[in-house]
Order: sequence, then structure tokens, then C-alpha cells
Amino acid sequence: MMNPWDEVMGLNAADTIDSQIYQSNFISRDLSWLTFNYRVLDQAKKEERSILDRLRFLAITSSNLDEFCTIRLGSLYNYIDYGKERFDYSGLREVTFRKHLLSQIQKFVEAENSYYIESLKPLFESNGFRITDYHSLSPEHMRLVNQYFERTIYPMLTPMLFDNYHTFPVLKYNRLLFGVITKNPQDSNNQLRVSFIQVPSNIPRFYEILNIDHTISFVPLEQIIQNNIHQLFRNVEIEAINLFRINRNGDFTLEESEDIESNFLEELKRKLQTRRTGRVVKLDIQGKPSLWLLRLLKIQWDIDDLNIFQIPAQGLIDYSGLNQIINHKEFKDKGAILPPSRTPVSFPEFGTRDIFEVLKERDVLLHHPYDSMDPLLELIEKAAEDPMVLSIKITIYRVAKDSRITAALLRAAENGKHVAVLFEVKARFDEENNLREAQRLQKAGCFVIYGVSSLKTHTKLLLIVRNEPDRVYRYVHLASGNYNESTSRIYTDVGLLTTNESYAHDVSEFFNVITGHSQPSAYRNLITSPRDMRIQLCNLIKREAENFKQGLPAGIVIKMNSLQDREFINALYEASQAGVPIKLIIRGICCLRPGRKNLSENIEVISIVGEYLEHSRIYYFHNAGNPKVYIGSADAMVRSFDRRIESLFSLEQEMLKKQAMNILKFNLKDNVNAYFMQENGDYTVKEQNGEQPFNIHKEFYKITQDTFRDVSLF
Repeated sequence: MMNPWDEVMGLNAADTIDSQIYQSNFISRDLSWLTFNYRVLDQAKKEERSILDRLRFLAITSSNLDEFCTIRLGSLYNYIDYGKERFDYSGLREVTFRKHLLSQIQKFVEAENSYYIESLKPLFESNGFRITDYHSLSPEHMRLVNQYFERTIYPMLTPMLFDNYHTFPVLKYNRLLFGVITKNPQDSNNQLRVSFIQVPSNIPRFYEILNIDHTISFVPLEQIIQNNIHQLFRNVEIEAINLFRINRNGDFTLEESEDIESNFLEELKRKLQTRRTGRVVKLDIQGKPSLWLLRLLKIQWDIDDLNIFQIPAQGLIDYSGLNQIINHKEFKDKGAILPPSRTPVSFPEFGTRDIFEVLKERDVLLHHPYDSMDPLLELIEKAAEDPMVLSIKITIYRVAKDSRITAALLRAAENGKHVAVLFEVKARFDEENNLREAQRLQKAGCFVIYGVSSLKTHTKLLLIVRNEPDRVYRYVHLASGNYNESTSRIYTDVGLLTTNESYAHDVSEFFNVITGHSQPSAYRNLITSPRDMRIQLCNLIKREAENFKQGLPAGIVIKMNSLQDREFINALYEASQAGVPIKLIIRGICCLRPGRKNLSENIEVISIVGEYLEHSRIYYFHNAGNPKVYIGSADAMVRSFDRRIESLFSLEQEMLKKQAMNILKFNLKDNVNAYFMQENGDYTVKEQNGEQPFNIHKEFYKITQDTFRDVSLF
């Protein structure tokens, strides 16, 4: 009899589906995302990395997949469960696409587990640690582990029975769970019953034992519970114990609310609750599962074999649990050591001159993490204390824990300054933290806006108004990245600090729009959404096509996280057909199909995946030799153009424009972290072909103004 998982992996119609997908001029957003997660998994396979770094990337693939299933797979089920029609970019209808997508996720999970078991796990012992099976413990260590169970774990466990007299419990998503099947020897009907136990998430995933040889044994919490679980079931027989974990549909849309202060926040809180009870979209179950339990769960959650992922006993459910080992204090010298940030190229005096005075002289472009976030933090912290500062306005999407930004805003409010904060409480998976931080600011006297109706505010803007002896100055920061000092060390982002009045005018106008009821007539430097970003960017692409047709120099280079908007892609296709050379640096999702004859022959797509998360967005248009360069928060996504408040801004100072162009040039030159995208949507590693390795995550630490003084892209 064929194993149901083998059947999943060998869909009879796979070849036909692949052929249909290939015929489309657009690549599926979801399938493209899966290829991105394979590129992240590739980072775990790089043998030059330390074992902890390799495990870190494996853990990232696991948390990535959780979010993908919660949101994207969840979104697909919104159509299926409610009988709504949906065509994927691949051309497949919702039901067919569900089968294909889940089969591809199955392949990824199999690859992830195989690599962990066969290639990473054997390296643990030589690196000073091991993940130790419960049954491999010495008698003394087993005594310690059992004592830990009895004193700490046992009081936290609650069996939840499901039978004719007990309703099916609401089991938490992304939490390790046990399904324990029992029967009562006194029951003449020999009836099976199941109890569910949720593994505590507020204690460490592994119990740590320091061995005599100074290595550390990590004993999985789930194994400790499983081997002591009989203590929760007295006088009954345990037929089977299964460890599993579920992802629920967490995709929801907040409705517009007239009463922001009460209705909106209450609606947000209610929607967050639905994540805890949303339909199950994925079930991971370890080892050989009980068919009786599987049948029960399939019926209860309306899932089939495609939704069920069998995890080998030698593997782990949820590799993000490895972060306890990755971040262990004993292994600090074994992980990646991030280089110290350099002095900003456009701000060599940082630390020796007053930042307010420097910004009155010139603009400063920061490229994180190579440039520290300290100039920005210093600006905000000085503004909070400076008696000449009248007001601070800022948009916040995600902040660090113990954020210096929010601490400064609190001090500014206490010092009597007007502080206005648009705190986006709809930032996915940060909703609760953002809501809590926003309420802290509001209680301190800040004017807090909890987002703008049904739109998500993703733009990154800061405005500081300072009344100086000669006049009032407006200090502005515009950026691609969040106001988060933690992620600024591992995300590549760009930001502009300026007192230029044209920027200040636009940002002031933009704050009036998002905090009030203003409708601006025009911006000087900003391109915004949902107002007109799509049409303006498409017009810039069309202008390149017209220039090329007229024999003028033309070219486009764009760096972003994701490319999905159909109208934007079609504009690129038309420019390619006109002859315009187009180079795209797309880290993740790319729905454009490059290199197709008579469609996109002049389009090249690369993806950079390496030590840092590429997060900056830079749009370059050659403009007949007078380049236009835009930086900002927006990807070319439908959500960015239609459902988010986003902004892009043009660089005006020539040296800063060249600095941004050099970022693009280095990205195109990278031959260590780069992948070429093929016409079929697959990616191949960029070959060095005898060239010296060029790793942008190292090279950007070395640049000076001389590096990009004569930079050219076309």
C-alpha cells in the first residue's frame, strides 16, 4: 500500500501543472517565495560558516515557513473555505493551486529535515554540544532531568480530554502539542480516547547539562515530557503518544472604523484573537503517527494528507527552537562576529561635530549596517532634550525591545515638546507590541495615531522642528528601514538626513495628510501611495522606453524586496521589448519572468541572499544621462501601491546620488551572495568564472567617497 506522503510527492498531474505554470508570463507569488526560502536554506549549507550560523539560517527557514503558511496559505483558504474564485499568477484555480502549493511545501520540508539530520546534526559534537536523546542519558543525568520534570514541568501540564462529554479543545498555534491516546482497562467496549497536552512555551526548549568534558548536552523538552507523560494518566493504558504542531490561518483584514480610539483598537484586539482560533492549514507530526489520531484531526480540522507533514524522529518540529543553542552564552565566540560600523562616508565628522550644524550644511546618506544608526539616534535623543526643539513627528512600523527611539519620544513629551507619532498597530506579528508601546506614548502625552483606517502605514519618516536664533529649521529623516536599532545591525537599509526645504515641505505636507484631513496638491520630491506611486513609477519606466526609441541612452536598475504588481511588470516588459536594458535586484518574491523571447529578453534578475537581510529599495532611471534616483519604503507590490501608505523620495545632491548608484553597482557585481533567476522561475548561483570573490557584505565596509566619485551604471 502506498504511503500517503509518497502519494503527495508524486502528484499524477505534476507535469501538466508545471507546463501550465510555465506558459504564464507571470510567476506565482507563492511559488516564488518558496524558491526564496530555498536560497535561505542554501546559507545553512555553506561550509565556511560556523555551525551556529548554519543553524541560524535553518531556524530562519523554519520561522519564514511558519509566517508563509499562516498568512499566504491562510489567505488561499479564505477563498477555498468560502467558495470564492481565485486565479494565481500561474493561471491555476484555487483548488488546483492548493494541491500544487502544498506538494511544493512538502518537498521543502523534506529538504530541510534531510539536511539537518544528515549534514548538520553530525557536526554538533565536534563543536562542543549535542542534542541528546532522553534514552541516551546517564543514570545521573536522567535523575536530574526527571527531577526537573517533577518540580518544574509537571505542575504546568494540563491534559485536555476530548470525548463524548468534552468538546474539542482550542489548541494553540505554533506550539508543541501532544496527542495521547488512552483506553480504560475496565471499559468493556475498549473505547479509545484522546487527551491533548500543550507543551509550555515559557520555559526553555532544551534542558541543559554541562558535561565533564565541558561540552553541553541539550535535552529536548518534548522528550522529557513524553518519557514522563504516564504520570498524568493514572490507571489507564497509553496506546500512543504523538507530538505535533499546527499553523492556523492568520490572514485577516481590519475594517475601517470611524472611532479610532475605541472601535478600531477593539476590532484589532478581536482580530488578533482569531489567529488563535483560525482554521488549521498545516499539521506537523513527528515519527510514526497514530492513524486513529490522524483520522480524528483530519475530520476535526477539515484537512487532508496534503496538509500533514511527517517529521522524522531524528529531526525537530520547529527549528526556530534552535535559537536557544545559537544564542547560548557559552558559544558567543563561535557565531558570526559582526564588523563594527564604519564612520558614515557622507558624515566623516560624526562624533566630533554637532549633528544639527552639519545637517544645515549638507545632506547625509546612511547605509546600514555599514553605517551605524547612531547619527539618527543621536539626532532624536538630542531633540528630546534640546530646549530649541518645538516638535517631533515620526511614523513607526516596528521598534526594538527597550527602544531608544520610544524612550526619547517619552522624554520629549515629558519635556513639553509636541510629539506626534503614527504608530502602525497593524504591523504583522508586531501588533500587540506596537499597541502596548503606542499606549505608553499616549499616556505620556504624545499625540498618537493608531494607523490610518484600512491602510497600513509603512513609510518611514521623521520631522523635527527647531526654533533657532536665525530661523526655524526642519530636520528630516526619510528611509527604507524601520526605526529599530536592533535590526539595523543585520538589515541593509538606506536613509537620508536633511534640512533641505523641499524635503521638509513634502514631509510636513505628508504628515498633515496622514494625521489630519489634508489633500496635498503636489509634492516636490516625494512619490506616495496609495495616491499615485504606481502611475508615476510606470511613467518613469515608459520614459526610458521613449528615450531608447529616440536613440537616447536609457536603462533601469531597481533594487527591492519583492516584485509582484502586474501593471508595473507589464511596463517593464514593454520597456524591454523597446530595447531598454533592465537590471533588477529582487531579494525575495519576483513574479516577473526574465529572459523570455519577445517579452523580457533585456531583463536580468538577480537575488542577493547572504549574511545580512537586503531590505533597501533603490529605483534608478538613466533619464538620457541625467539619472533619477529614488529611495524609500516601497516594493512594487499591489499592497504597496493600493493598501499601504508608502513613500519614495528622489536624491538631489550629486554625491549622494552617486553613493546610491554605487550600492546598485556593487550589488550587480557581487559573486558570493548572488543568484541568477531563470526564465522558469528557478535560481542558479552566480559563478565567479575565475574572478576574485566580491562579497558586498564585506566590500561596503571599505568604501570611501573616491570609490563612487565616477560611478556609472550604463
